[in-house]
Amino acid sequence: MRVRNVMSTDVLAIDAEESVRDAVGRMLDRETGSVVVEKDGNPAGILTKVDVMTAGHEHDRPLSEIPVYAAASHPLITVEPSATVRAAAAQMFDYGVHHLPVADGLDVVGVVTATDLLEAQDDLLREAHETDERRTEWED
Repeated sequence: MRVRNVMSTDVLAIDAEESVRDAVGRMLDRETGSVVVEKDGNPAGILTKVDVMTAGHEHDRPLSEIPVYAAASHPLITVEPSATVRAAAAQMFDYGVHHLPVADGLDVVGVVTATDLLEAQDDLLREAHETDERRTEWED
């Protein structure tokens, strides 16, 4: 299974100079756990819920005063749509992240999360189990 099969294509982006508070508002509106941070129109980082909590603790000032780029994880670590789900999971593990922007060249075309990968694994296991059950029925 490929990343393109499990990723979300509804990518939320925000300018690096906007505030973390603005980013949180957009994340809540869209019910998403991350936002791609753009600098000069190019993807430059990602802000996640964990980054927001860390920024609130470390900066010791209101989220409305913290620029998104100061709180975001950067440089941006991406995965290609053609990568396998297994490769994406390994990349998440290697970098200690739970959200990977999916990039086709310089364009971010989606985001894949650890939850997406777990759901894909569950679907594959269920499908394998059903196939095995059907095979057993054919053998009888």
